[in-house]
Parts: sequence; structure tokens; C-alpha cells
Amino acid sequence: MTTTPSGIPGTADDSAELLPIATGARTRAALRTLIRPDRGRAILGLGVLVGATAVGLLVQPLLGRIVDIVADGRPADALTLPVVLLLVAAVVQGVTTTLGLTQVARLGETVLARLREQFIERALQLPADRLERAGAGDLTARVTGDVARVAEAVRSALPEMARSVLAIVLTLGAMALLDVRFLLAALLAVPVQALTARWYVTRAVTVYADQRVANGAQQQQLLETIGGAVTVRGHRLEEQHTEKSAARSRRAVELTMRSVHLVLGFYARLHIAEYIGLAAVLVTGFFLVRDGSVSIGTATAAALYFHSLFGPVNAALVLLDDAQSAAAGLARLVGVTDIEESAVRLPHQRTGSTSEAAVTVDAVSHAYGPGRTVLHEVSLTLRAGEHVALVGTSGAGKSTLARLVAGVQQPTGGTVSVAEGKTAPSVVLVTQEVHVFTGTLADDLRLARPDATDADLRTALATVHALEWAEALPEGLATVVGEGGHRLDPARAQQLALARLVLADPPVAVLDEATAEAGSAGARTLERSAEAALAGRTALVVAHRLTQAVAADRIVVLEAGRVVESGTHDELRTADGPYAALWHAWSGSRAAPHL
Repeated sequence: MTTTPSGIPGTADDSAELLPIATGARTRAALRTLIRPDRGRAILGLGVLVGATAVGLLVQPLLGRIVDIVADGRPADALTLPVVLLLVAAVVQGVTTTLGLTQVARLGETVLARLREQFIERALQLPADRLERAGAGDLTARVTGDVARVAEAVRSALPEMARSVLAIVLTLGAMALLDVRFLLAALLAVPVQALTARWYVTRAVTVYADQRVANGAQQQQLLETIGGAVTVRGHRLEEQHTEKSAARSRRAVELTMRSVHLVLGFYARLHIAEYIGLAAVLVTGFFLVRDGSVSIGTATAAALYFHSLFGPVNAALVLLDDAQSAAAGLARLVGVTDIEESAVRLPHQRTGSTSEAAVTVDAVSHAYGPGRTVLHEVSLTLRAGEHVALVGTSGAGKSTLARLVAGVQQPTGGTVSVAEGKTAPSVVLVTQEVHVFTGTLADDLRLARPDATDADLRTALATVHALEWAEALPEGLATVVGEGGHRLDPARAQQLALARLVLADPPVAVLDEATAEAGSAGARTLERSAEAALAGRTALVVAHRLTQAVAADRIVVLEAGRVVESGTHDELRTADGPYAALWHAWSGSRAAPHL
């Protein structure tokens, strides 16, 4: 079960629909599920740490024994055995602690890796409009800050917490073995420590959760301001955006200072508990030694036991700071991994492979929010091998329909069915916003087909007329491209995307203005590349230039989210309808293409 936070004044826009945050119970259940495959390692690590802690508890009685030997005036050689045992205990404890912590650390890293994989898998499945409603800052904060905080806890807090809790439990048991009255005296510190922990936890959960949201809102504002810097300057909105960034930064700083004050109060209360407990143990030891109930060495061992608890108790309680912060981050990660299947991008409905229809869009509607419907009961059928061009004015719903057919988004009404194919994925989308991944050109291409050989890569590049420039790169297919590497211009980046399409070899391809970034000079070359990549496939093409529509088997015209015309170029041009008006406006200053 998850809860979805609403916009928080000062931290996020009221209209933002943040990604869900898992409840505490659901987070714990998810954590148990993540650990279950490695429970053997968990048991082994815990068992070794128990042994290491038990060996370490021999130190205080041995020191007490040395005190008794000295107090009784025994010869110096009587110290040999306890001193040797002290050395042996130190070595054994060191070795076993290292082994135990290693197992716990490996367990933590394995669980963290599993969580990351689930998070990325689910995040990639989320509909694009869902991510847009949440804002890039929310997802970015979870991928960066929350993952980093959980990772830090796994690598340091988790092993230390496990060791500290074991040390506390076993040390209190050892004090009871010396004399139960020492244990009772030590327990006088527990109420103060328990109240301190409760005081801290009840406040920390809210503070850290709000801090995560505030950091996400701050990142969102920075991303929007920097990404739209040209527009901000063009409309003279620098002051407004600066004030928004400052307001969200102030909110983040305010929550950070609240967490600092919380930690300072936490430490102050812990010092009071230490004083109460140590004073009680020393006073108890004084009276027990005076009455002859215990020896000076035993009282010394009891005091040393309690003093040795300072580190584990303080570490365990102080680690509540990291634990609460990590728990808040973990809940935000689990909130995404735990999103119900109905809310993520679902596979297309499948139809039999013998159907003549490769894609069937049946009464599909789509809205990006209340009152923001962009498609109204659109029905469309793409026959196998048919190339259909989507045409319409800006805002007609072309890109939305393309994304629905590609499965990137799911409709709010109606269905999209795709004929069963032999390859996976059965539909591939190529848009005008192409990302060149950092790495070699070969690795970038193999994202579409990891088992592709170099010959396969060259064939795909040749198909889209890109092999010549690819082989002319400094190191050919081994040239590093993307951020920090060889920069590809928009036209070449688009050809790279089309080559990936060829390698993926889907039966259905969707091109959403995939040639728009080429500019006039490279438009024809890129259109030739697109035509070659689509050969033999069913294709839905959002036409940026009407030359693409002319080459299509059929043209579908959208207006205000509805299909208003459908037919060939010649049919629609002579029908004197919306397409004819678009063609006249587009070709008025151009020579008509040779048909």
C-alpha cells in the first residue's frame, strides 16, 4: 500500500502529483522480500557477529581478574594467563568481526543492487505523462539523493547497527551474570534513552520526509529554470524564477536546520542517560564491595561493561539519524517500485498473428488531466506493411496518438491492439528528441540488439545511409560518442536512432517527427534514411514535412483530437478539405514534388 503526497506549500507546486511514497509497513515488507533470496548469508553474518561480540565480552572479566590479582598481592606470574587470554580474545574478536561485517556488507550491497534494478525497471515503465505530472525533480531526487542515502546506510549504518545491537544485548546479559543488581542499576538509563529515541523518531520521520520533498522541488525548479533559460531571459522572467528558486532553497535550508537542531537535542539527552547509568553502576558496586557480595575486580568489570556500552548504545541511537533518513529514502524508492501494475505502462493487447490488421486503435481517448483531453474516441487500423502518415496542425494530438500506439503511454479510454509478432519489442518509437548514449558507437547501437555482431552494425548503418560517416570517425565503430565523446550533429544522431530501429527489427515502427531536427539541408537525406529503415514494416509516421505524407500509403488527418480525413495524397488533395488546405499552405512557396 502506498500513499501519494499532495503538493506542500513552499516545496512544490500545488498542481504537482508527486510519485507515491510507501507506508512504513509496506516498506518493511518490501525489505523482507528483498532480503529473502539471501537469508542464508544474513544468518551466517549474524551468527559470526554474535560469536565475535561474545568473545569481546571476555575482556572486562579478564581485566577484573587482573585487578583482583593486584589487589590480593599475588606474584607477577599470576598475570600471565589473563594477559595472554586478553591478547587471544582481541585477535579472535578482530578476525570474526571482520568476517561478520563482510557478510553483512555483501548482503546490504546485494539488496541495494536488487532495489536499484527494481526501481529503474518500474520507473522506465511509468507512462510519460505520469512522470510529467510528478516533475523531473521528484524522480531525479529519488534516483540521486535517496539512492545515495540508502547506499550510505547500507555500507556503514547497517553493519554498525547490527554490531551495536548485539553488543548491547550480550553486554547486559554479561552484567546480569556478574550480579543481577548491576544490570538493574544499568537499566536506570534505559527510560531516558527510550524516551530520547521516541522523541527523536517521532520528529525525524516527518522532518526527513519533508526534506526529501523539498529537495525534489528545489531540483525541479533548478531544472526548469536552467532548461528554459533562453525563454526565461526572452520574457524577462529572471526575477520571478530567481525568487521561486530562492523560496524553494529557503524551504530546503529551513528543514535542514530543523534536522540539525533535532540531532543536537538528541545528543544532549543521551549524555544525561550515560551519567545516570554509570553513576548507578558505580554506587551499586561500592555497596556490594563494602558488603563483601562481590570483589573489587567484579565491580570493576561491571563498571567497564557499562562504560563499554557507551559506544554501542550511542552508535545505535545515533544511527537512528541515518536509519530514519535512509528509511525515508527507502520509502520513496519502494513507493515507485510498488506502483500498481494498472498505473504503469502495460503491454499492448495482442491479437492473432494471422490478422490483416497490424495495429488496431479502437475508440481511444486520452487526457493529461481533468479538462485536458487531447484525443476523442479515435479509431484507426494499420494493415500489415502499410505506411500511414499522421497530419494535422500543432496540438491536434498527433504525437499523443503516436505514443499510445508505441505503448509509451496508455489511453484513458479505448484500446490499442498489436498483432502478435515474432520479435520483441513488437513496436519501436523514434522521436525527434534522440539521445546519444555515452560510450562507443558500437555499444550505442547494441542497445537495440546486444548480440549484434560488427557486421550486423555495419549493415544497419548502411541501410540508413550512415556507414560512410561512421567509418570516417577517428576510431570507427569504437569511437566514443555522447557526453564527453565525439559529438554527433542532430542529423547523424537521428540516423543512429534509425539504425537502432533496423537492428531491433520490430514489425511495427512509429516515427514522431523523426526527421524534424535535420534542418532544411539534411531533410531529404534523413527522409531517405527513414524510408529505408521503415522498408518492410508497418509504420505510423507523424509527418513534420508533407513530403513524408506524399510518400505514405495513406494519410490520416487529425483536428482537435479527432480523425477528420483519411485517404491517399491525391484523394485528399482533390477533396478540398483540411488536408488540401494544409497542402496548399505548405506547398505555396515550394515546387510540388515529383510524384
